[in-house]
Amino acid sequence: MSLLPLDEPAAPPPAPLANTRRRPLTSSAGRRALGLLPILLLAVWAAIDWHAVRDGVARLASADPWWLLVGLLFTYLGAVAAACVRQGAVLERLPPGLLVASQIAAGAANHVLPASIGAHAVTVRFLQCQGIPLPRATASIALYSLVRAVAKTPVVLIFLLAAPTAVPPSELLPQGRTLLLAAVGLLLAPAACAALLTVARPLRRPALDFVRTALTDVKQLHTRPARFLPLWGGAVAAPLIQASVVASVGTALGLPLSWAQLLFAFLAASTAAGAVPAPGGIGPVDAALVLTLAGYGTPLPLATATVIGYRVLTVWVPLAPGMLVLSAMVQRKQL
Repeated sequence: MSLLPLDEPAAPPPAPLANTRRRPLTSSAGRRALGLLPILLLAVWAAIDWHAVRDGVARLASADPWWLLVGLLFTYLGAVAAACVRQGAVLERLPPGLLVASQIAAGAANHVLPASIGAHAVTVRFLQCQGIPLPRATASIALYSLVRAVAKTPVVLIFLLAAPTAVPPSELLPQGRTLLLAAVGLLLAPAACAALLTVARPLRRPALDFVRTALTDVKQLHTRPARFLPLWGGAVAAPLIQASVVASVGTALGLPLSWAQLLFAFLAASTAAGAVPAPGGIGPVDAALVLTLAGYGTPLPLATATVIGYRVLTVWVPLAPGMLVLSAMVQRKQL
């Protein structure tokens, strides 16, 4: 009996390895790194297009600073108009301050990715953080894009009738192969979608659910004045506010054009070049806007300076604050 081992207290179980392995990879560190990503993109974008920034600042040095300040005010009013349309596209009431901040951040992301992909991605993430399911958030993006396009058409037509001395719209439309490719793309897009849904059967149910969700939300939104009024009102005001930035820059540089002519110049140029998926519309809209201003009799150097000034006010000046807002919202888990 003396040789038998005495009862000893059991050793405590070893600590689980899973928790110790996850500690170095905290969510806060990953979120902090994700928050710094927009700042890195801003630095890369500035390095690529540095010449445009330098030339724009040099040409704007002799402009009227007060009118440039008015143009910057219209730039940020565009974020307010976009926030109105976003609110009108969902049934839930969104916090106004955070909604406007998300659109400022979305505007910065819109200049990094083409065809408004960056802005829509930021908005979808914001809506999800507000408790809106992904299908309904995606449906609101589709409604936002459709309403913006539909509401802009009567605005352009009114200015077209009110400005008979403008450049003929036929000169702003793509010519030759570009027009042929655009027509083929418009015809093949519905056929490609139909063929994809026919071949890929697993996609049919999500597609039908998306259409049902979108139609249901549209019906409910248009029964509530607190939703369809900001939806359509913001969509009508958005292109006018954006065109007012061009008019402010043109006035600051002393262009021999009226305010209505400057508004129509941008509306016509953006409509003609809106189908080209360039980041923030940079490139096609610029060329069409120079052509429209020159058609009004504006000297080509002055028209070019107006376009550069417009890009400085709408891209470069709000880009750094927009990226900072985007980083702050990511770190606070609002995106």
